[in-house]
Amino acid sequence: MIAPASISVLVVFLIFCRVGTCMMVAPGYSRSNIPVQVRLFLALSVTLMLSPLLEATVRPALEGAAAPAILGLIWSELVVGLMIGLTARVFFAALETLATFVASAIGLNLAGTVDDGEHVPALVPLITVSATVLFFMTEQHWQLLRGLLGSYRIWLPATGVGIGDGVAQLVDHLSQAFTLALRVASPFVIYSVIVNLAIGLANKLTPSIPVYFISLPFVLFGGLLLLYLTGREMVLQFSIAFAAWLAG
Repeated sequence: MIAPASISVLVVFLIFCRVGTCMMVAPGYSRSNIPVQVRLFLALSVTLMLSPLLEATVRPALEGAAAPAILGLIWSELVVGLMIGLTARVFFAALETLATFVASAIGLNLAGTVDDGEHVPALVPLITVSATVLFFMTEQHWQLLRGLLGSYRIWLPATGVGIGDGVAQLVDHLSQAFTLALRVASPFVIYSVIVNLAIGLANKLTPSIPVYFISLPFVLFGGLLLLYLTGREMVLQFSIAFAAWLAG
């Protein structure tokens, strides 16, 4: 029989399993340039903040539970937190992938900086960091925490989430994320197709002239001009669509 004080500690620990795992992979919170100690402090702070609200929901699953059942609950909470964090993270992962494509389309595909531990073109952190700043400025991180709190009404600690259902939801959100990112970066897709078609035709018509090297500055100038005209709207539309997904 577990003592009431021990149950209270286990309740907080179970909440920390879901909250901490979610914040480990969630956008904004999980960036590599945020020290691990800061992320741990945030996860502990959010756990202690939510514990009074969630104790009545989590405690029944622990009362009278044996050690194997408690281990199963811990594993279930880790999976639920990971799934919630990943479904939000895939949107920013899709944006980073499309930002890499944009950099390649306008001729800035050389790895010039490090973003989140990876060598990427200099344009990629410009887009992803702007989207992350909007994530916090528009208070979408509170929407994420609100969704984390609401997840206890859908996935109770006693029931958890099925692996099949979790994978299906993750794949569905991945499809939504890349559709959104492709829609946001569509001007650069069109620009890349038109420019490469024009360069290919010019190369066929004048095979003795190195058209590719001559056209590179013009392609770069046109891409930067297009980025100047559409960059603000591109990040803003991504932020609006991501906020709508969080609200839903």
